[in-house]
Amino acid sequence: MSTKIPISIAGNLVANPELSYGESGVAHAKLRVAVNQRIQGADGAWQDGEPVFHNVSAFRALAENTANSLKKGDPVTVAGELEFRSYEKDGEKREARRIVADTIGPDLRFGTTVYQRAAHTAVAGSDAGVQAGPEFAAAAEAAAPVYKIATKSPVVVPPFGAPQGNEMSY
Repeated sequence: MSTKIPISIAGNLVANPELSYGESGVAHAKLRVAVNQRIQGADGAWQDGEPVFHNVSAFRALAENTANSLKKGDPVTVAGELEFRSYEKDGEKREARRIVADTIGPDLRFGTTVYQRAAHTAVAGSDAGVQAGPEFAAAAEAAAPVYKIATKSPVVVPPFGAPQGNEMSY
């Protein structure tokens, strides 16, 4: 039995996305995202709270584009469904949660990126051959979306309202 709840998070990738392919050939990317809550102390200073780690799964083109575009440490935003499931292991009942992503992207509060649209290619019927060779590899690499994130010094953003005495400069 599983329960799904809409969710969106913003955090940093803890490790590079792990891309794998299932028996049916569907791409699956596993990500781990750390989210830090910002807490304002009694003295008015902002501090990092305890991080919360989320397991994220992406499928098909989203999985491939995520694995090709993002790396450990990148600030990301994820929107999808929070999924809870229960299972038994060694006769013991356990629970697990993960976010099944609908969208994943770089968090542009902390840097800039250049978007490159992926080429959409439809596979024709039985006459479509397997494409291989250096020409195809170069074309596939050129078609892969690339995000180049140029980060600047960290910007402290309070969770609500405009920043107090903290400006972003470009």
